[in-house]
Amino acid sequence: MPIPKSASGEMPFLDHLEELRWRIIYSLGAVVVGLAVGFFVAWKFDLVLWLQKPLLPYLRPGQTLVFTHPGDTFSVLMQMALVVGVAIALPVIGYQVWAFLSPALYKHERRIVIPVLAVAVVLFAAGVAMAYFLVLPMTLKFLMGLEASSLTPMITVAEYFSFVTSMCLAMGLVFEVPIVLVGLSAFGIVSPQSLGKVRKFAVVICWLAAAIVTPGDLFITTLALAIPLYFLYEASVAVSWIIYRRKARRQAAELAAEHGATA
Repeated sequence: MPIPKSASGEMPFLDHLEELRWRIIYSLGAVVVGLAVGFFVAWKFDLVLWLQKPLLPYLRPGQTLVFTHPGDTFSVLMQMALVVGVAIALPVIGYQVWAFLSPALYKHERRIVIPVLAVAVVLFAAGVAMAYFLVLPMTLKFLMGLEASSLTPMITVAEYFSFVTSMCLAMGLVFEVPIVLVGLSAFGIVSPQSLGKVRKFAVVICWLAAAIVTPGDLFITTLALAIPLYFLYEASVAVSWIIYRRKARRQAAELAAEHGATA
């Protein structure tokens, strides 16, 4: 059954529900296809070996990750397949969200939806990349440096990949904060003036968020994340000012047009 459509965007409530149902089905279908592709990629290119490379320098010579359950390897492959699958499906999911919401948006709002979605994907990927290539090695160096020389690390593959996945996803989500702030500013919930006034609190919040996400020392690894977070906060304040000024100019133009029409 085709998705209900309307040239004006106005449809009965049940048609909106039917459209939402099909949009969700298409999104889930994209995730399933992405999951299948992700599982093939994870198995074919041995992503397990690639992702454990940051840990290998801290293990004994010839030592590798171990597993304690026959299904651990399959579970890890499914975790990686899910991450790859969601990344592949994100453009489809983003389009379905945009297609459902666009009829209710003004023309100038529709123009910024696609760039915002693209920036959100880029920021998430940047957060994940920073977690894996920078923060993870620093965290492992700190944590493994605490191990006593008389102990032999027996790190299981399931626990290690759960640790890596949690850190990467957490940092990817944290990097989405500017999108949230810009969205709140666009809808008038917060203003760039209010964001500028709470800078001192933003510094503390960025530091606390970095300390929670990075389970390493409270200086080096935390600082490595806190600085980019605060930079993203300042960037969101700058974008909020741009949105605020454009909105003010548009409102002034509309008000002038109304006065001209009534004159």
